[in-house]
Amino acid sequence: MSLKGFAAKLLARRSVARVMRGAMDPVTTQQEVLRKLIAEGKNTAFGKEHGLEEVKDHASLVQAVPLRDYEALRPWIERVVKGERDVLWPGVPLYLCKTSGTTSGAKYIPITKESLPNHIDSARNALFAYIARSGNTEFVDGKMIFLQGSPVLDHKAKVPSGRLSGIVANHVPSYLLKNRMPSFATNSIPDWETKVEAIVGETMTQDLRLISGIPAWVQMYFERLLARTGKATVKEVFPNFSLFVYGGVNYEPYRSRMEALIGGKVDSVELFPASEGFIAYQDQGPGEGLLLVLDNGIYFEFIPTSELGKLDAPRLSIGEVELGVNYALVLHTNAGLWGYEIGDTVKFVSLKPPRIVVTGRTKHFTSAFGEHVIAEEVEGALKDAVAAHPCEVAEFTVAPQLSPKEGLPFHEWHIEFAAQLKDMAAFSLAIDAALQRRNPYYKDLITGNVLRTLVIIPVPRGGFATWMKARGMNDAQSKVPRLANDRKYVEGLGAA
Repeated sequence: MSLKGFAAKLLARRSVARVMRGAMDPVTTQQEVLRKLIAEGKNTAFGKEHGLEEVKDHASLVQAVPLRDYEALRPWIERVVKGERDVLWPGVPLYLCKTSGTTSGAKYIPITKESLPNHIDSARNALFAYIARSGNTEFVDGKMIFLQGSPVLDHKAKVPSGRLSGIVANHVPSYLLKNRMPSFATNSIPDWETKVEAIVGETMTQDLRLISGIPAWVQMYFERLLARTGKATVKEVFPNFSLFVYGGVNYEPYRSRMEALIGGKVDSVELFPASEGFIAYQDQGPGEGLLLVLDNGIYFEFIPTSELGKLDAPRLSIGEVELGVNYALVLHTNAGLWGYEIGDTVKFVSLKPPRIVVTGRTKHFTSAFGEHVIAEEVEGALKDAVAAHPCEVAEFTVAPQLSPKEGLPFHEWHIEFAAQLKDMAAFSLAIDAALQRRNPYYKDLITGNVLRTLVIIPVPRGGFATWMKARGMNDAQSKVPRLANDRKYVEGLGAA
């Protein structure tokens, strides 16, 4: 073991021990975070208008701060964008994180001096947790690639702005700089396809051991890499590649295709980062959930999704949640987001320590007929079908077909396959049966002849990438929405 690897093991043990002390007492940990947030926020414009100085506990916080999505918070954000001080958080933010909202257009999320460590420390702690449980430190002695947004920031506004991954790229710890790829110049290329080709050229002869990014974009990188090198698998190009770090989407729909490209299985670490804050990360083996980041500037609330939209919907603290219930996430952060409905839904698989699985988005579902199918269900159904009928799915999305030319309405699955599927009809029925097992309302609609079984629309190879590029979503942070309650995401995808 190298000296760097030995040091990484020591630091990993210390990191995990510290994190777990707070995680095993989640109520006290979150109460301390709330106390610090109120102490800093009470003298801001938002704090004075909402009487934050009177907030002493969770109950008084609920009374003082109403829930807001981005649109409701936008008037406050616009004051921050203009450079006004002490609006949502003391002073002005270090950055404005620009992100594309599916319902709000471009969004600007503040990142403050106090909130930046949440993003950086949590990613580091995720790697430490992996080292502590696996003992693998070999990746620290090789190159690491992070497929991310451009680190070049827009300085036209009062506050510098850019993509989250690009902002974080400007704060890479010094001990990683020699190992990190791609170069700053390559990372700064604005066009994603040009950038991927440059990354391939820069990395194809290197000793890459850790690769990180959203699965869809890593998949594209792998395909371009193999096309350029003429190799059959990624492991032939990078024999020491041992760790894949990903976030933003569920890996399962991509797993079969990714493992075929890689040439086998590699260890993976799942992250749950967001522009609004680093929410959770995988600290145990696959399937054991993601550990909530309870001690680094975010106070969480949880609303049962069955109660969303009701005036008296319960807003629960970490000490009030239950296993197996679907909750919408609400954040209060040291970036100045108060009562912020982030739009993600989660389910607890452990309470001490609190570990979650991501189940979907509050505004990404299909319920044109009252079935309320969510991402967790369609991804699980697809996984079951792939297991029964082995194939490689590159990408997919689901929308309702309300007015077919003939017959009953149905769910329409637009799927991009890596290779031609032998029996599309059997695969379609396998997905449908698996979805019926997961969602009883969908099953009732099928058996009651309100809906007919789902229909698959094959998308040509590269179709999703072309579709995303046409919508300005061709960068390392953009994700294909899994579900919609209308057809806005499937228009223009076409058929193979």
